[in-house]
Amino acid sequence: MGGESRSKLDLIIRVLLLSLLFHSSLSEIIFEERFEDGWQSRWVKSDWKRSEGKAGSFKHTAGKWSGDPDDKGVQTSSDAKHFAISAKIPEFTNKNRTLVLQYSIKFEQEIECGGGYIKLLSGFVNQKKFGGDTPYSLMFGPDLCGTDTKKLHLILSYQGQNYPVKKDLQCETDKLTHFYTFILRPDATYSLLVDNRERDSGSMYTDWDILPPRKIKDVKAKKPADWDEREYIDDPNDFKPEGYDSIPREIPDPKAKEPDNWDEEENGIWKPPKVPNPAYKGPWKRKRIKNPNYKGKWKTPWIDNPEFEDDPDLYVLKPIKYVGIEVWQVKAGSVFDNILICDDPEYAKQVVEEVFANREIEKEAFEEAEKVKKAQEEEEAQRAREEGERRRRERGHDRRYRDRYRRHRHHDWDDYHWMYPIPLGLIVMNAITQAMNMPEEQGGGLSAGQTRQPAAALQRGPTSAVRRR
Repeated sequence: MGGESRSKLDLIIRVLLLSLLFHSSLSEIIFEERFEDGWQSRWVKSDWKRSEGKAGSFKHTAGKWSGDPDDKGVQTSSDAKHFAISAKIPEFTNKNRTLVLQYSIKFEQEIECGGGYIKLLSGFVNQKKFGGDTPYSLMFGPDLCGTDTKKLHLILSYQGQNYPVKKDLQCETDKLTHFYTFILRPDATYSLLVDNRERDSGSMYTDWDILPPRKIKDVKAKKPADWDEREYIDDPNDFKPEGYDSIPREIPDPKAKEPDNWDEEENGIWKPPKVPNPAYKGPWKRKRIKNPNYKGKWKTPWIDNPEFEDDPDLYVLKPIKYVGIEVWQVKAGSVFDNILICDDPEYAKQVVEEVFANREIEKEAFEEAEKVKKAQEEEEAQRAREEGERRRRERGHDRRYRDRYRRHRHHDWDDYHWMYPIPLGLIVMNAITQAMNMPEEQGGGLSAGQTRQPAAALQRGPTSAVRRR
């Protein structure tokens, strides 16, 4: 028995190994970028917006906090810039196969407004001119702006036109690494995963306005006249009991007794108080029963859409030849990494699990960085408060000095301002005295040939003499 058990176990192991080998032989990793040494040889930095001074640059780093400092990505490094970089990959088509697009991104910055998505490109692309106007076949990833916009883009190109998914998909907004995975299958169904957890799923037929809907409501349909929507009806076999309406609502309280001190002459004949009649059931109504003719709520029927024309290759993208990052950010600092294009969702899942093995280390590093940042901010705030206090003290000292100077000047004026008119008064008195003495000098000093002026002229003389002086 022991030998037989071992033989069965060996057989099971061999079958499992063969199935794994068979599965791995069928699956294909089309492109995988971990941004290890030599990544620059695979990626081309675009010159788009460079002549305008608006082109940003990437730096090779694991960021300020990470689960593994040696696990580096490319990080946007200039604020208020456009970033564009692309890599050429082996051309492939997703016809008759599952397409898996996955990558990780970490928003270390307070991004304010900007994108964090990637693109798959078809046809020939001049990578040095790759930019926002370059046609793409698929665009996928976060787009943040303020507190209101935290959109997760999922845009597919069909016959040269871009179609965004109709659902309102939300992205993560914290500062840790997150994986975004898009899986598109040959039956045109899709799944969207965030950190290996399905965030949404559906079909290209219903979640994009690419093709007209298969079914539409029959606008010409009308509810049949005999359509009965009443779920319950009155029981036609239920009749009101005889004497039902004669049952009073209230009856005299049978437990009440006339008080011993009741005086009929003074209070009248005693009557017991009224109480609710337990036999009274309210107004009579027929019983309700299930309607045997009930057909449910009538709804407008759906019919085949005459404008619908199926495309069995709806899910097929144009042959993919490039993968690119093209974003604009107000604040830079986003780390792109772990870009994967394959046809095996299980392998994509393993990549996430491998990177997230250090998830707790990254969280601890982030928390420590936040503590350091908070301490620096508090230190800067303290220095600012001290500088402000110093300036206030200086302004207060200057103000006190000016006030003291003004008070001294005011006191000096109070002590001596009565003396200021004295010189002016002396000058005026001196002028008057000279004017009064002038006529006498002129009258006593006449020569022999001069004649005395009339009295009126003599009276005007002093004024003239003063003017001549």
